[in-house]
Amino acid sequence: MNGQTVNNKATSITKAAESAVEGKKKGNITLKDYVVSMQGEIAKALPKVMTPERFTRIALSAISSNKKLAECTPQSFLAAMMNAAQLGLEPNTPLGQAYLIPYKSACTFQLGYKGLIDLAYRSGEVKTIMAQTVYENDEFDFEFGLTPKLHHVPAKSNRGNPVWFYAVFKTVNGGEGFEVMSVEDVKAHAKKYSKSYSDGPWQTNFEEMAKKTVLKKALKYAPIKTEFVRQIETDETIKSDISDDMTLVPNENEIYEAEVENEYSVDQETGEVKGKAADQPSLL
Repeated sequence: MNGQTVNNKATSITKAAESAVEGKKKGNITLKDYVVSMQGEIAKALPKVMTPERFTRIALSAISSNKKLAECTPQSFLAAMMNAAQLGLEPNTPLGQAYLIPYKSACTFQLGYKGLIDLAYRSGEVKTIMAQTVYENDEFDFEFGLTPKLHHVPAKSNRGNPVWFYAVFKTVNGGEGFEVMSVEDVKAHAKKYSKSYSDGPWQTNFEEMAKKTVLKKALKYAPIKTEFVRQIETDETIKSDISDDMTLVPNENEIYEAEVENEYSVDQETGEVKGKAADQPSLL
């Protein structure tokens, strides 16, 4: 498909979206009505494995499960849904593949740990990939440098509270690597970079989100193709335009960053996070 065809589709969908949004602003339609009315245009940007009817069912289910999504702009909600659909992930389900998170008036698309694992294996470049939680009573040791080591033996019982998270990958070409983050590292990172830290999966499923975070850090050093990298980069994005390649649609997070950057600070004496969190240095 050439660029002109893609642009024409995007323009057609955008115009239809703008028309529907005007109706919503006047109070004529709800977000659910908006999604249903856009089915015809949505079909133009969906992958073959996803029908417009299934897309609509998933979207309506997401709205019903989280009432705050109805307060998001229709464009950002539809864009987040389209992001999930094109990646082949179902958002806001027990599968934990992806999430649609309301942030102010926008809908944020967020990858889940299991969704990232799925994308990694589907890329065809990864042989093994996983992340684990280390609890305080586990036997755990690691070293970086010229001869890196990672050793983890879970306690047989009474493992205690989480203290570390680590991720390991092996590529089909023989490359391998790992990353380790403490609970404090993860929390500081999430508070700085995740606009939905105070709500959503970070609060309901912290360990899964922590695993995703350390896994993304590990994959920074993996020899992977551009397409997979672009898919990972859709995590924590806010978009308003619709295209049949959502990885090419610009992220609009910047318009929210000025407010978020002032939300957190770190007490230099105690290390307590109070607002803007300084990013913890990578252990690699």
